[in-house]
Amino acid sequence: MASNHTNGVHDVVHRIFGGYAELLRIPHTARFAVGSVIACMPFPMVGMTMTIMTQQYYGNYALAGALTAVQAIAGAVLSPVLGTLVDRFGQRAVSIPTIVVWMVAATSFVSCVLAHVDPVVLYCIVPFLAAVPPWGAMSRARWTYLMGNDRQGVNRALSLSGVFDEAMWVVGNPLASTLAVISGVLSFSVTGLCVLIGALMFLTEFTTCPPSQTQLAREAGLTRKEFRSREDEQARLMRAQSAADDARVRAKSEGLGDAAVQQAAREAYNRAMSGKKDSIWGPGLIAVCVTWFGLGAFQSAAGISIVAFATEVNMKQYTGFVFACFSVSSLAGALLYGAKNWTIPLWKRFYVCLAVVNLGIGSFLFAKHLWVIMVIYLIIGVCQSPTWINGNQLMLHLVPQTRFTEGMAWMGAMNAIGGSAGSAIAGVFIDRNGSHGGFMVVTALALVSLAIALLGFKQIKTSTETPVLTEISA
Repeated sequence: MASNHTNGVHDVVHRIFGGYAELLRIPHTARFAVGSVIACMPFPMVGMTMTIMTQQYYGNYALAGALTAVQAIAGAVLSPVLGTLVDRFGQRAVSIPTIVVWMVAATSFVSCVLAHVDPVVLYCIVPFLAAVPPWGAMSRARWTYLMGNDRQGVNRALSLSGVFDEAMWVVGNPLASTLAVISGVLSFSVTGLCVLIGALMFLTEFTTCPPSQTQLAREAGLTRKEFRSREDEQARLMRAQSAADDARVRAKSEGLGDAAVQQAAREAYNRAMSGKKDSIWGPGLIAVCVTWFGLGAFQSAAGISIVAFATEVNMKQYTGFVFACFSVSSLAGALLYGAKNWTIPLWKRFYVCLAVVNLGIGSFLFAKHLWVIMVIYLIIGVCQSPTWINGNQLMLHLVPQTRFTEGMAWMGAMNAIGGSAGSAIAGVFIDRNGSHGGFMVVTALALVSLAIALLGFKQIKTSTETPVLTEISA
């Protein structure tokens, strides 16, 4: 009996971690995968450190929330630009100067806060703290380059990247809140050290780095402009063919005859070749994007409200443990959710996980002790990563294959903008009414976000039952 239990546990562990271990045994992959996670520490650490440090020296949660909002919006704008530059000029060529900019900005911000300068100066510095190389995207690009046409390998590698992302938040958020309570200078110093170590691990690994457009153009004997023109034409043909395939699948799902199906495919092909694009903004996509705006808003507002609550009850030093519970629970959810082949419809999983997260965080308003919030975080955290995974999968059904990246970009941007708005609004209410005012904002935003998602129920349910996308092009 004991042997059977042991074998069962071994099978479960192998099912969850076996595929990941195979990937990390590929030469040089562990180095860049771990390096990218370490270098990503500014994402979970900077916002929390800015919030705590600004409140300590200026005594103003509204200012802390507004600065965090400016940094988040700058990141949402700058990230796609940096990604484009990386594709054109290579990972090292873009990352090194970007790191230098971030280091100068971080040093300037800390110095100015310690000197208690006018907040206007801080507003000018904070956007440069968003100058962080797209480590996650660059790591995924390396995995895709290594896996080639191995679609199963690519999917597993992307899942591993998601697990590493969660691990980053598990360590970063509580570490930032703990260090920032001790000293904002210490927290920023540790963050900068992580950036340098991670960048050194990642950027000195050359064998796994995909070639840039500049390198490929040089090998083809073309200028970069000529190479991009050739690639654009090939991509245009591929997009046109993909658009025709999408239209054909859609027409068949609507029960049209063969002639009508072919006509729809020809029209879609011609539209794509002429450069015209149909709008992706259907009711389902609008509902998801607005939901993601609300998700970012109330979760960001919850973070700053928890810091305020812990400060009021003289337990500020324990905020790191509270955020760690949520992060660890979320990581466990990502591992377990990805290990199961789900038969429950996607729309049901989406709404169940979303409701658990929204209602759970919305209940912070009624918590009388910091440990109650920690327990709630620990319980609902298992649904955090699945909520994001389900949202990503919804994009496969809500937008055409040729517009998948665009749809994902809009969803991410809406979440970032929502997060910045949530921090700013909660900061104002905290200054006026204490942490209770912040939690009132959290509850209101959580309920509104869930209500908006429910308004799009029909569109989301219908779209998942009649999928348009069947595969994402590499």
